[in-house]
Amino acid sequence: MRKIKKNKILITGCAGFIGFHCSAAFLKNKKFLVIGIDNINNYYDQNLKLNRLKILKKDNNFTFVKIDMNEEKKIYKLFEENKFSYVIHLAAQAGVKYSIKNPREYLSSNINGFFNILEASRIFKVKHFIYASSSSVYGDNKSFPLKENLVTDKPLSFYAATKKSNELMAYSYSNIYNLPTTGLRFFTVYGPWGRPDMALFKFTDSILKSKTLTLFNNGKHVRDFTYIDDVVRYLTSIIYKPSLKKIPYQIFNISSNDPKHLMTYLKQIEISIGKKTKVKKENLQKGDIYKTHGDSSAISKITKIKISFDINKGIRNFVLWYKNYFKF
Repeated sequence: MRKIKKNKILITGCAGFIGFHCSAAFLKNKKFLVIGIDNINNYYDQNLKLNRLKILKKDNNFTFVKIDMNEEKKIYKLFEENKFSYVIHLAAQAGVKYSIKNPREYLSSNINGFFNILEASRIFKVKHFIYASSSSVYGDNKSFPLKENLVTDKPLSFYAATKKSNELMAYSYSNIYNLPTTGLRFFTVYGPWGRPDMALFKFTDSILKSKTLTLFNNGKHVRDFTYIDDVVRYLTSIIYKPSLKKIPYQIFNISSNDPKHLMTYLKQIEISIGKKTKVKKENLQKGDIYKTHGDSSAISKITKIKISFDINKGIRNFVLWYKNYFKF
């Protein structure tokens, strides 16, 4: 029987929410050897990250290396030893609120760290460099649904500014070095194994523990919630489709194109749990955006994939995972 040659793929932030699911998806493919890196920082519960890793490590085609993106020499050595065909760069310091008090963390991870991975991808001739951007780059833009060709030069937070910077850095590398780059603007990704600082996790935790829930902007937020399985389907498909333009650079929204009011989202969580919650309403936070609504038709056209996951089912899946994980 002929042995299939496997491509090596680097996934940064593999212990993170999207990185974990992305790694698991490529491992199922069986055509890849997945090398995952993460610094396992303490931005949120490290045990959650370590338990994600335990699942990935069960697969013989997965290798984990604990590296911080700012460890430049270690990064270059990793690239030199592995000759990656593809890089999916998902590692970053997340969180809009956290960036207000800790901007230097974002400079370190999202600018310097991004550069190190981008530069290594150039030096070692990676076939396709894919990276996580964010819907936050649109700022307070109200031209809904948001499309990739809109001007994005007024970020409302430093986190958003770093993500916009990533897009500009990637464009310059595509232009100067002909490195194929693809940026993905994620819109409020949710699902099992999600981050504790995200709404779904916070709401579920508060309801189950009978705690009062704080809703900013008096609960009037509107969000384009995108289920993790749909995000992964786009990621695993776009890897084979770098831009064929003279400058091989592209940006895509990853969104459901079906925004929901936060109160509607909360009510569905209450239904899934079977319990009401107490709510405390506060004013809009600095750097926060009232509404997100993305148009993902551009990536759907290229990948032939359309968002398919029902939000009510997605919330139920998370609640079931949460209850099982935390033994409720």
